[in-house]
Amino acid sequence: MYVQIVEFELRGVSRRDYEAFCEELAPAFAEIPGLVAKLWIVDRESNRAGGVYTWVDRAACEAYKAGELYRAAIENPALANLRSRQFEVLAAPTRVTSDRPVAASA
Repeated sequence: MYVQIVEFELRGVSRRDYEAFCEELAPAFAEIPGLVAKLWIVDRESNRAGGVYTWVDRAACEAYKAGELYRAAIENPALANLRSRQFEVLAAPTRVTSDRPVAASA
């Protein structure tokens, strides 16, 4: 399993409009091969938002980053200073603290 954390500043878009935009995009994310889950996150105080993605493996994450949805996010002026970080998941301790099966990273 692999995790990606994406964060950015919201610029020129209201919180309500951003949430509507996310709801509109969610079905497209649900179709991404290798995506286990995406948590849509927002911090009202700092006007920052983003997502925590879990992927079946690093290759799935890299394929997403090479694709149209990620490129659109990078090019969207409302999502300023976009930053993406990726991590391998430590399977053994995560199995202890998770209610779902966790495979070792490839």
